[in-house]
Amino acid sequence: MADVISRRRRRRQTTSSMLDAALGYGALGWPVCRGAEPARRGPRACLCDRLGCPDPGAHPMSAAWGMEATTDPETITRWWAAAPDANIILPTGRVFDVFDVPAGAGVMALARMGRAGVHAGPVAAVDARRYLFFVATRSPADEDEWWSCHLDCVPETITETPGLRWHCRDSYVLAPPSLLPSGNQAAWIRSPHDGADPVDLPDPIPVLDILADACEEFMP
Repeated sequence: MADVISRRRRRRQTTSSMLDAALGYGALGWPVCRGAEPARRGPRACLCDRLGCPDPGAHPMSAAWGMEATTDPETITRWWAAAPDANIILPTGRVFDVFDVPAGAGVMALARMGRAGVHAGPVAAVDARRYLFFVATRSPADEDEWWSCHLDCVPETITETPGLRWHCRDSYVLAPPSLLPSGNQAAWIRSPHDGADPVDLPDPIPVLDILADACEEFMP
């Protein structure tokens, strides 16, 4: 009985934190949309309709996520009232871009940024496997430079910067405190808030230079 009560309490806390976090992102001016929920039991890893989902719990619920994403608190509250355990998805290429790197390379890069005096901005960890570096949106001038934006690419196969994916236009990332199939939650390493104020998003180029070098050294 105690275990059942404990599980229910944890579920209520997770649900409340999801809504609160989504509203917090909206207050920052960061559009959000509902993400899929990972399966907590059974043979499937994700509660979406796709069998063999390649990214359980880390993708939008709706195919129209790009048009639906919003900062409106009434809409956000209604969404999470209807799907209280839905994860949180942040579209990229609007307010910010995100550099997505292996966690080991991310740790290495953060240390180097600190020594070099380079502002890192918000940084999130996804299941201790990937680090997400949030930077100001700065779209490449050449369409061919969208080399690692798309979600169907395999970052480790990118010759120039192995292990790094640049999430920009028409892409998205999973936001803390979203739940992963492992049972862990995405978490902030460096919060987007500094007290009551939002953290400034850094210029992507200095961050990219350090991340690219770290990825090349970290990846075999």
